[in-house]
Amino acid sequence: MNQEQHIQNAELIESASPIVARPAGSVAVTAVERVLDIFEAFQKVQKPLSLTGLAELTGIPKSSCHAIVGTLTARGYLFSLTHPRSLYPTRRFLDIARAIHEKDPFVERVMPLLERLGEASSETVILGKRQGDVVIYLEVVESPHPIRYSAKPGEFKPLHSSSIGKALLGSLKEPELRAQITNRPLPAITGSTLTEPEALVNDILESRRHGYFVTRGENVPDVWAVSAFLSINSEMLAVAIAGPQHRMENNILECAQLLLATCSFISRQWDRPLAKSRCLM
Repeated sequence: MNQEQHIQNAELIESASPIVARPAGSVAVTAVERVLDIFEAFQKVQKPLSLTGLAELTGIPKSSCHAIVGTLTARGYLFSLTHPRSLYPTRRFLDIARAIHEKDPFVERVMPLLERLGEASSETVILGKRQGDVVIYLEVVESPHPIRYSAKPGEFKPLHSSSIGKALLGSLKEPELRAQITNRPLPAITGSTLTEPEALVNDILESRRHGYFVTRGENVPDVWAVSAFLSINSEMLAVAIAGPQHRMENNILECAQLLLATCSFISRQWDRPLAKSRCLM
């Protein structure tokens, strides 16, 4: 298997695999999870489903599935087809999600800059923050290349192996950084993941001196990423540029320069007039 095929397979795995990680301390609420499972099932198959098919696909008992579907239909989130007898979502969820998303505090001012960064780098650009003990992706601007790192907003990633996670850990003072890394498991996500606490601490501290953080196949095989953190309205965020190794490894410095310039510009924009911001430079 050549390198491009490997990246393409990694992309397909990334986009197809269910996200099972949850922030530490979160409580799984079965009823809520089942509603989300139903909508994600429709996203997966992209066609109407019978009640039986929906129950089988989600693993929800048919009686429970019937009750949830009845509520969603009564509230206008699903509609029923007669021939064949099946169900499909209306656009109500889409309209609500869009209305909420349009008021996202970062979208109006940050997204155009992330899109510009994506155009300049030709790679995937990600905005993320820490949520519990994981990273959550808030916005993703995907690369135009057919072979690319592919991700979706709302995905969770490990702190220790992702570029954004390293940047967010790097925003901590050294004693807190050491305490957090020493007191958490560091599982090998790939063969390149740093799993020794001292090695990870040293990597992050050295990266902080350079002003940016790099992962080299540590979270997805053959995917490299460079990231930097910035604080907006007391929220610590990080931006990353990610792509296949064969394109990224000779362009890390150029991507880092583009990234830092974008972080600096975002910070200055937020200073007028909302709040003081900063970017590690």
